[in-house]
Amino acid sequence: MEDGKSTGPKAKWWSRPAPGRTARTAPDEPSPVEDALPTADTTADVTDPAGGTREPAPDVPLQPPAAEPASRPPAPEPVVQPPAVEPVASVPAARPAPLHEPDEYSTPPYGGPGPWAPAPPVQRPVPTPAHGTPVPSQYAATNGAGVPDAGTTAPGFTPPPQHSPPQSPRSQHPQGAQPVLQPQQPQSTQWVQYDPWGAPRRPLTDPGPPLGADNGRKKGRRGSVLIGAVLLALVAGGIGGGIGSYIERNGGLTRVELPQAGRNSGGRAPDSVAGIAASALPSVVTLHVSGTAESGTGTGFVLDNRGHILTNNHVVAPAGSSGEITVTFSGGETARAEVVGKDSGYDLAVVKVTGVSGLKPLPLGNSDNVQVGDPVVAIGAPFDLSNTVTSGIISAKDRPITAGGEKGDGSDISYVDALQTDAPINPGNSGGPLVDTDAQVIGINSAIRAADNGSSTEGGQAGSIGLGFAIPINQGKRVAEELINTGKATHPVIGVTLDMKYTGDGAKVGVKGAAGKSAVAADGPGARAGIKPGDVITAVDGRRVHSGEELIVKIRAHRPGDRLDLTLTRGGKDLSISLTLGSATGT
Repeated sequence: MEDGKSTGPKAKWWSRPAPGRTARTAPDEPSPVEDALPTADTTADVTDPAGGTREPAPDVPLQPPAAEPASRPPAPEPVVQPPAVEPVASVPAARPAPLHEPDEYSTPPYGGPGPWAPAPPVQRPVPTPAHGTPVPSQYAATNGAGVPDAGTTAPGFTPPPQHSPPQSPRSQHPQGAQPVLQPQQPQSTQWVQYDPWGAPRRPLTDPGPPLGADNGRKKGRRGSVLIGAVLLALVAGGIGGGIGSYIERNGGLTRVELPQAGRNSGGRAPDSVAGIAASALPSVVTLHVSGTAESGTGTGFVLDNRGHILTNNHVVAPAGSSGEITVTFSGGETARAEVVGKDSGYDLAVVKVTGVSGLKPLPLGNSDNVQVGDPVVAIGAPFDLSNTVTSGIISAKDRPITAGGEKGDGSDISYVDALQTDAPINPGNSGGPLVDTDAQVIGINSAIRAADNGSSTEGGQAGSIGLGFAIPINQGKRVAEELINTGKATHPVIGVTLDMKYTGDGAKVGVKGAAGKSAVAADGPGARAGIKPGDVITAVDGRRVHSGEELIVKIRAHRPGDRLDLTLTRGGKDLSISLTLGSATGT
């Protein structure tokens, strides 16, 4: 009994041509042209089981398999041979209304995997024309999921409904009608249908939304990113510029700068070393002396506005009678100088410069007021280093010293009742001033005590060991005045000849004097006081003396005409006498 169903063989959903096989067809297989024509009306509305109406899907004709005898074993899957002629466009035909109610389970009439698995669409191959493979209209310009891109929908294509349950061909077609498979909407966007004959699509794993679906959002996002990048560049540029400017001004990020006090006015207290030096330096000069046999360097200081300068005798001695003396002031000015007078016994000399204005005399103090421990400042040119300032204290007073004696006849020996200081004094300081806290001269630096007998690598000159000696200014003032006024200095004397070889304690009067004369000069101060040859003088004005040199130093510390009280020993008895000092011309 015929119920409208097709009596031919049922189509299998897997009847897709397999590569590498040869297509086999039955003798009564319709031609490709006939197969290309639809057997049902594809334009009629299809009633959905839910009662609605959905748009018809494009026809997908199936290739029916050829009939086979029942006794033969199952043949391999038929393979459709692509027709050799170009396909004929589908002509829509009227589809008859279904004769039965739609199956609520949508079970396919040809069997299948069940109502829960949608039937895959079948693509029938189309013969390849000479100019290339045509793109089927139902897959043209799609995004890989069967959804056409915006603005590129192929003519006659209607996208399938979204989220609709799979429909069975049995419920969609009446009996006897040719079943037509509908393209199904993929259940998952991750796994999509692949058609090797379809147009190129997007990757299968992530088809994504249609192109241009959210262009506005992307444009807005792109604009925000661009604005953020511009702002970040501006901020980074400002920070980089600031860092570069800091590095340029300060020389680097890792450069070390130590804290430092600012500049001040430079003022110092008048009684400080700096204040004393600032006051005394303009009056101190450096002397360069050259003669026929030797030369030397020393120091001096200005005595008055007429150009008189006081220094040591041993400083100007190398010039002799025809040498040259050049004076250099603290400001660098130089002038020629001439010797006014000198005395080897006191080791003092006066020179004079002419044609120099603006001289600043250095004020003189009083050496009798000096106490041990008083601070002092020594100024000079040690080793020709002019304007050198050192400081110390008065470490002793009335220190009897003798200096010189290089000639061997004693004519160059000086006897000084000196001030001792620990202010560093070196060769070149000779003749320079030793000043107190009032910047007044209290002594003339003249000698030092060396630790190595005066030998060294620099011309046999030894350095300071903290034992420096200065001529008291009271004695220097008297001698300077005599040298300026008369050109010579006078020495106080007692009129006796001393035995310098005596090794006992005290100063012994000799038995005989020079040229066989008596050791006690007739009508001299000593003879008038009762001194006899062989007496030993042990004290002067109550102060002990231990040698002949020390007695000379004590006597020369006074002026001619001064009265002295002497203590002496004669024949084992102590005697005390008084005498008035005489005068002798120095050399």
